[in-house]
Amino acid sequence: MIDPRPAVVGRFAPSPTGAMHLGNARTALLAWLHSRALGGRHLLRFEDLDTGRVRGWAYDVIRRDLDWLGLDWDEEYLQSRRLEVYAGALTRLRTYPCTCTRKEVLTAIAESAGAPHGTEPVYPGTCRQRAAFPARPAAERWRVPEREVCADDALTGQRLCQDLPRDVGDFVLRRGDGAYAYHLAVVTDDGAMGVSDVVRGLDLWSATPRQIALQEALGLARPRYLHVPLLRGFQGERLAKRGGAPPLREWREAGTPPERLLADLARSLPWPEFAGLPGEVSARDLLGPWRALWARVGGGAAAAAQP
Repeated sequence: MIDPRPAVVGRFAPSPTGAMHLGNARTALLAWLHSRALGGRHLLRFEDLDTGRVRGWAYDVIRRDLDWLGLDWDEEYLQSRRLEVYAGALTRLRTYPCTCTRKEVLTAIAESAGAPHGTEPVYPGTCRQRAAFPARPAAERWRVPEREVCADDALTGQRLCQDLPRDVGDFVLRRGDGAYAYHLAVVTDDGAMGVSDVVRGLDLWSATPRQIALQEALGLARPRYLHVPLLRGFQGERLAKRGGAPPLREWREAGTPPERLLADLARSLPWPEFAGLPGEVSARDLLGPWRALWARVGGGAAAAAQP
């Protein structure tokens, strides 16, 4: 039987912890362009597992912002309604209870011999044999396999290899408060939803090898990854909600034409295909430049204008 689904399934997965800012909007635009330019389906998935940071009003604001920009989607999901799926995935992995706090982990790393190998703290294995503080609520850490995992970026042609025990360490899949961790949820969802292409910010590039390792352990297909540059502020800082980046809805509610904002976002990209655009464009006007970019990089060759 012929599978009626298109070959490409993409997604945009915002966290409803506040309103979208311009950096979120540019990543949302690029994810949508990739899905639609390749004739694929596009999903909207709210990553709302961190209930303490979720804002109920943010779901509708994000939907309104996407609709205002002309970025449609075929299906919508909420991670908060998929807890049983993550619970099932967790049972298929080798984990152990960990009762260390983040502060205790950092202290143990500082007191251990030698400096960390990677760019982030690596859990030293305090609870690998038994929970250090049995009376505390326990998180579940994945006992990572003894191997190296490599990730390839289809947009830039870059490769990143990490030795899991040395560079990543055993990482949390379910927190002590019962919330499932980002890495487990995103990998499980991408597999269950048939996501074939993941377009996301460059800040998540270093997390890709561990997510590939989880995919392999769960028997899930590996998506094609495209990591796009982050939008920077006037001082060169990454735009983020916590840093007070202006919310997109300010432009929307002020009556700014979305075509003008889309043109500004597209011209801020580092690739020549998006240079020389007019002052106002629609999202669909940008499908051609994305197809040209994708044809040039060949789905894996290094981009000539890599940021």
